[in-house]
Amino acid sequence: MTRVLIVGGGGREHAIGWKLRHSDALSDLFFAPGNGGTSTIGTNLPVRAADVPSIVRSANDLRVELVFVGPEEPLALGLADELERVGIRCFGPSRAAARIEASKHFAKDLMDRAGVPTARWETFTEAADAKRYVLEQPMPVVVKADGLAAGKGVAVCQTVEDATAFIDQAMALDAFGEAGSRIVIEECLVGTEVSAFALCDGTKAAMTVPACDYKPIGDGNTGPNTGGMGSYSPSEFVSSADLRAVHDDVFVPVLAQMRADGNPFRGILYAGLMVHSEGTKVLEFNCRMGDPEAQVVLPRLRGDLLASAISIAEGSIPSTDFEWDERPRVGIVIASEGYPGRYETGVPIAGLDEIDSDTLVFHAGTTVDARGQLVTAGGRVLTVVGTGTTMMEAREAAYRNAERVRFKGAQYRRDIALRAVTDAAVRQA
Repeated sequence: MTRVLIVGGGGREHAIGWKLRHSDALSDLFFAPGNGGTSTIGTNLPVRAADVPSIVRSANDLRVELVFVGPEEPLALGLADELERVGIRCFGPSRAAARIEASKHFAKDLMDRAGVPTARWETFTEAADAKRYVLEQPMPVVVKADGLAAGKGVAVCQTVEDATAFIDQAMALDAFGEAGSRIVIEECLVGTEVSAFALCDGTKAAMTVPACDYKPIGDGNTGPNTGGMGSYSPSEFVSSADLRAVHDDVFVPVLAQMRADGNPFRGILYAGLMVHSEGTKVLEFNCRMGDPEAQVVLPRLRGDLLASAISIAEGSIPSTDFEWDERPRVGIVIASEGYPGRYETGVPIAGLDEIDSDTLVFHAGTTVDARGQLVTAGGRVLTVVGTGTTMMEAREAAYRNAERVRFKGAQYRRDIALRAVTDAAVRQA
């Protein structure tokens, strides 16, 4: 029996814990810090995900045998390295390997050296040089802070003025701190974004099913970007043959290059893809699973996630083939009023006792107050995940149940997976 600590407190971490709870090999489950939902399936610890020393100390004190890391920040801070130093297995890459997300420059250079197709790019450490470069480029361009910026360090700039303003924001106004001291400017790729994931043991990659997510706050991809307002799986834009090609042309060469560089990658590697008429290119890599993609991908996984995580932490995938439930999943993120700007917390949540038995609800920004009431505690509050034999059925189930969740100012997009349903109807016509 295995004692597990999950690092993080979002919907992704609740979904990971929910899936691990299906393993007969799991004994005790802890979350650092967790949320109101994770407290029902494990024990929450008053430890921040980025507090590496406290997490290592807690894992030691609780005799934890595996730490499963959800978010990127503790990985970039070297949590996996510190756990390895004290003899605790970690599902997540080393600090050196986590640079594939922590530094855009590192990732782009890695892709070039590995022969992975990506957008044309240049890196700058001086704002004046970056501005001169922008004047020579066709618009739009994408400007990215090099380091981790909580999802806010990327801008698609339609005009030179937009690009110049974002360069100043990052490099002159220090809007993203040290993360913006270096920036990457890329050509803007056009197409459909798809999230592809692989469980990696440093050498081999076992592909999961792909997903599509929605970043902007408003319907029709309007408004500011967020951490993610919904997702669905499978993606109608990626066939089985496409997925094999992504495995062979993206994941395999990247893993080989990282291994050759002395930075083998173990954990979940996330490739953000742009699918368009001229082929597929990589937008970015992340060193962990996406949120809210995890909430629609993990429920489709058949088999023991815990066994796979332990094997990968020890450096070997037991099998490169996973079985997947063919039924689609649609996830609707319900957010606080005002998100992604300022929002109120401590708002009582009702309606969860009215959710259909075959619909999942993963918590993110929730907590239980002193009176035992479930209340909001963040911008993205809950993800409601519907299941169906078709994407339309899954979508209807997700929205039917999202409407039952009630708290003051609750907001969510109304067009999650709509394009998948529309495309399917067109194909059948």
